[in-house]
Amino acid sequence: MALIPASDPTRPKGPYLRALEWAAKRRSGTWFLIHAGNRLDPVLMRATGGRLRVAPGSPTVLLTHNGARSGQRRTTPLAYFTDGDNVVLMASKGGAPRNPAWYHNVVANPDVELWAGGRGGPYRARESGGNEYARLWELACTMYDGYGKYQKLCADTRRIPLIVCEPVE
Repeated sequence: MALIPASDPTRPKGPYLRALEWAAKRRSGTWFLIHAGNRLDPVLMRATGGRLRVAPGSPTVLLTHNGARSGQRRTTPLAYFTDGDNVVLMASKGGAPRNPAWYHNVVANPDVELWAGGRGGPYRARESGGNEYARLWELACTMYDGYGKYQKLCADTRRIPLIVCEPVE
């Protein structure tokens, strides 16, 4: 198994990534990433070995998971960062009042596959909690400060889950 490429959430951002973040924080940018990006990224990333995606330069992983009820295999592109060998996924859905479908699928079926940059393999997913959640949430908000805005949008209905994917040997 080849681990997912490391992505440091504390790395300094250049002007390009700051511009991408600015666009992603706009309602239209969030809508585009959730609706168009989810359809385009799996095709683009597979066809180009991960070199092309909707938000080039932003760390994106393809999460392959089984539907909670249907059992159907699905692939969802997501922003990520790494914590050692673990991959951390944010179930933000742009601050929507409900968790994204992929979150429910992963909770029901934690054996997943991750792929990015031509590398990947099997992982076991689990929801972060307690002190680990607090530490990872701070890192997520360092990576993209829009997560704080998203949490305020959905604060009445949910806390944005963080999913930790651990490599399976």
